Amino acid sequence: MTRIGLLGGSFNPAHRGHRRISTFALAALGLDEIWWMVSPGNPLKDGATDMAPLAARLASAQKMARGLPIRATAIERTLGTRYTVDTLAALRRRYPKAEFIWLMGADNLDQFQRWRAWRSIARIVPIAVIARPGYDGAARASPAMGWLRRFVHPVSQKQEWTHWRPPALVLLRFRPDQTSATRLRQADPHWHRAFDRSAPRDGVTRRPFPPKD
Repeated sequence: MTRIGLLGGSFNPAHRGHRRISTFALAALGLDEIWWMVSPGNPLKDGATDMAPLAARLASAQKMARGLPIRATAIERTLGTRYTVDTLAALRRRYPKAEFIWLMGADNLDQFQRWRAWRSIARIVPIAVIARPGYDGAARASPAMGWLRRFVHPVSQKQEWTHWRPPALVLLRFRPDQTSATRLRQADPHWHRAFDRSAPRDGVTRRPFPPKD
């Protein structure tokens, strides 16, 4: 069974913070690889005016992941899913020989209760929450954590996650990178133009993007 970490996000743009959190998770959890799930559209960010085209964000993620066992993918476009709960269910059906664990920063745990069917997400795959400056206190006090707290596993058992029965949660700490996609966009609002001529191939499906009919 291949041990795969799933890191979802807009990757608008991908940056060294994504790379550092992934290299940490690879070692900490004993992963074979990580899939960067480049979202076609974040339901919690609907109406955002600074979201770059999906092809540019995918190309940005592929460039940042170069040299690591990380696959940047826009597989949600192929699956036709919009919400994480549906994506995870589809991935489990499509890749029955893979063991998946969902990776999220503490900022996402802080708002996890806003995700559609968040309890169902926790029942599908184990979750690893990785510290993020300024969010740890709020994340631990969040409504979602109030429910998830009973399912927390000791950090000392973190590499045994494939034996856990979801819901299962582990809280990981490391010295995170301070890079912010928001600040990168503020510094260069047109960053995506560097990828205008990119023709990325999806890291998981291997299909060209945008997909050709």
